[in-house]
Amino acid sequence: MTDVAVEVLLPKIGLTMQEGTIDEWLVPAGAAVAEGDALLRLATDKVDVDVEAEAGGRFHPVVPAGATVPAGALIGWLLAEGEQPPRAAGALTPSADTAAVAPLNGGGAAPHAGGAAVASSVSGTGDRLLSSPNARRVAAAAGVALTAVRGTGPGGRIVSEDVEDFLAARPGELVAHVPAGGVPSSPLVRKLAKERGIDLADVNGTGPGGRIRRSDLAAVAPPPPRRDAAPQPGDVLPLTGMRGTIARRMHASLQEMAQLTHGYEVRMDAVVSLRDRLKEEWADSELPVPTVNDFLLKAAALALREHPLLNATVRGDGIHLLDGVHMGFAVAVPGGLMVPVIEDAVALPLPEIARRSRSLAQAAREGRISPAQLEGATFTVTSLGGYGVDFFTPVINPGNVAILGVGRLRDGVEWVDDRPLRTRVLTLSLTFDHRAVDGAPAAEYLRTVGELLRKPLRLLV
Repeated sequence: MTDVAVEVLLPKIGLTMQEGTIDEWLVPAGAAVAEGDALLRLATDKVDVDVEAEAGGRFHPVVPAGATVPAGALIGWLLAEGEQPPRAAGALTPSADTAAVAPLNGGGAAPHAGGAAVASSVSGTGDRLLSSPNARRVAAAAGVALTAVRGTGPGGRIVSEDVEDFLAARPGELVAHVPAGGVPSSPLVRKLAKERGIDLADVNGTGPGGRIRRSDLAAVAPPPPRRDAAPQPGDVLPLTGMRGTIARRMHASLQEMAQLTHGYEVRMDAVVSLRDRLKEEWADSELPVPTVNDFLLKAAALALREHPLLNATVRGDGIHLLDGVHMGFAVAVPGGLMVPVIEDAVALPLPEIARRSRSLAQAAREGRISPAQLEGATFTVTSLGGYGVDFFTPVINPGNVAILGVGRLRDGVEWVDDRPLRTRVLTLSLTFDHRAVDGAPAAEYLRTVGELLRKPLRLLV
């Protein structure tokens, strides 16, 4: 247990996180917390995650459950037995609706994903080496002397990323230190392993010094799918966590953009025929057969190269056309939806897009997707075809200028020499920001997508 008051700061989960909501404190005030214990359930604009304590002590929260605070803000203390929290903590009175807590000392330690960032409340002086508890833990597990590590935190403070960078630069020089009778892992990892019946001796740790991460457990035995109780009449569902984030972002999107939607019917006969051939020809191979949505993802990405206005973002000084084409696709999950991202989709063959879309969608549904896999989309595809919907008006994700909706695959009719011909069609619903894109260029984009789907062999490579 710590012998000095330690700040607990809200960690920054991913590059784009600005704030987070403390959905739930997982330990009561005054409880003894060990390093690695799950401390809180954090809801961000991307994911909901459990955050571990990076030091031990008696826990003293300074913000209530439900509070939304900026990344890096002080949210609690870890105290020694009988120790009182510093006087500054008592002045913090955040509300559950506003980010009212600011970091102490002009910012504090740079927080990182996976654990609550902590910083000693005593400044380093003399020969004392400034380092975070997690940095010391990672260094000890890998047998690294912190004096060899260059700190990049405030005042030269060593944070865990510095140790990990040091390890990555010297992969052949370091040997992991494994405690007697065990393997390097946090208490939370050991708890999850016990719940899933996993022997940690059988797990290959990918963390520094062979430390076992939660993602390593998922490679051995994926966690069971999350199942939330269905809402009942009379319930009041709070706009917190993922649901609250979706509400805020969608409302802001409609307030800030001039959105309108085009509907466009495309022929899918050639795609359906090609899929049937691939099912037969790839039956004995490891290649995944692309779904209709995979064909749409690749066609939408290729069309963006011809119509770069749709792959853009609006900032204060103008419309910025983006270099990379990174395709987001919506996945329904309990309590809301997530948008995993397939980076550089134009350069990927269709089987690889199919493999990545399946893997990312499964990770999202099982609650094990990482924040990095939800960042950077320049365009989004969303489908309601599986629900029998033909046309709808998808809402643009903030930061993008368009989103493509996919309707159900259905029978159509085309007249040939006064005779009806049965066809396979679906309706695309393209919502675009009229500030950046006019109606005619948006329609041209849809026509290009349709032409690619009429000749889908071009999408395979």
